[in-house]
Amino acid sequence: MSAPPRADGAQPTGSLAAGRLGVPAVLFFVMSAATPLTVVAGVVTTGFATTGLTGIPVAFVVIGLVLAVFSVGYVAMARNLANAGAFYTFVARGVGRPAGIGASWVALVAYNALQVGLYGAIGAAAGPLLNEWFGFNREWWVIALVCWAVVAVLGVLRIDVNGIVLAVLLCAEVLIILVYSFADLGSPAGGAISTATLDPSNLFGDGVGAILVLALLGFVGFEASVVFSEEAKDPKRTVRTATYIAVGATAVLYTFASWAMTVATGPDTIVERSQQESVGLIFGLAGANLGDTWVTIGEVLFATSVAAAMISFHNMIARYMFALGRERVLPAALGRTSASTHAPRNASLVQSVIGLVVIIVYAIGGWEPTVHLFFWAGTSGGLGVLFLITLTSLAVLLFFRRDAHGESTWSRLIAPSVALVALAVVVVLAVANFDALLGVAPDSALAWAIPAAFVVIGLAGAVYGMWLKTSQPDVYAAIGSGGAKPPAAAEPATVDAEPAPAEVPAGEAKGD
Repeated sequence: MSAPPRADGAQPTGSLAAGRLGVPAVLFFVMSAATPLTVVAGVVTTGFATTGLTGIPVAFVVIGLVLAVFSVGYVAMARNLANAGAFYTFVARGVGRPAGIGASWVALVAYNALQVGLYGAIGAAAGPLLNEWFGFNREWWVIALVCWAVVAVLGVLRIDVNGIVLAVLLCAEVLIILVYSFADLGSPAGGAISTATLDPSNLFGDGVGAILVLALLGFVGFEASVVFSEEAKDPKRTVRTATYIAVGATAVLYTFASWAMTVATGPDTIVERSQQESVGLIFGLAGANLGDTWVTIGEVLFATSVAAAMISFHNMIARYMFALGRERVLPAALGRTSASTHAPRNASLVQSVIGLVVIIVYAIGGWEPTVHLFFWAGTSGGLGVLFLITLTSLAVLLFFRRDAHGESTWSRLIAPSVALVALAVVVVLAVANFDALLGVAPDSALAWAIPAAFVVIGLAGAVYGMWLKTSQPDVYAAIGSGGAKPPAAAEPATVDAEPAPAEVPAGEAKGD
């Protein structure tokens, strides 16, 4: 991480553009990050192929329910804290300031891994189409650099401009999934629609842990609704509504699409065909049911799905950096925004530089981008987000234990407790099955090094936070405050005093 900022250094200036995002816009950002078509085409077939289990549709239902319960406490805390720092702010206010900084470091690494990993996929997604249509046959990194430039430019423009781009791409992406799925149901194997894969018993077996983790990775991005809370219209209502819709719509879409695929292939052959055709299975079914034109449309939208996720994650990361710069946990320059667009310009440019460096390093090294960048970085980033979601459940419990803030027992105690236990189980399963998730041998160093790296990064951040407490107490006192001036009174010796929360529009009744 960068050197600690001086307490007497330049102050962050500017603010994000309040009131520019409604529920639909926030929803487009969070669902685009989940890359629905990439999940349906890639994650679903990978789950069938690697585990041999046919209960993936049920896994999406289970994980959807777990995340819905998690969201109860999550949005309850968001009602009291409108801050682009999201996990960082919530953990700082719930568990403690040092833990909050540790969470912020994990978040930056995890989300950057998710974002830059997508540059490894765009060449494989768009390259064959460009070669077929225009004879453009270049290395993957050429296509990645073009996409990088587009993302970099959009990152410094108005947030609602990004929202419009994502709206078009996401709607087209979801529409093609539905068209493919209904076509699958219209051409069932054996002439009859089978519901066998919706039987919960098909979820259980040696690969259940891997399936649940793969299912959860398909939802990553839903939690970003809070990241955009400072730019939302009526943050309390917008964050709540967008979060619940994102979880519910994603669960229904994934469950329906994965089940429809098993109907088209037949439940007895879905595993074998997934092993043979992998990502090509969904397009092969579309070709048989709808014709080549629809396959081409799907392949184009598969590429734009990756591009949409790049844009979404870039904006999320920039706002995390902005929140940390605003509170001078990172250099204060990152806490500045553009005077004209109110985008977190400096943070956006830093994220763009990170992406550029990764593309150049992989290009010079001649490393395989699809597996070693997209798959490994994406899976690793998803694991980091899983750690953060679990820690945030604990933060919600501790935050409301000090002060109920008018929230119901369900919102502040029961739901977060249930979510914490369920997510802790998924964490254990994820770490235990991480070799299978990465596709490496059980004795591979990567299987333990990546989970361990996140622990080390989190602990290092916490140590840095404790150092700030003694060396830069004014910076430490402002952690999690959203830029608001912290209380002047000294904090108690045993418990971190809560910083002043960022202002949230008042006047709404609190509820679930």
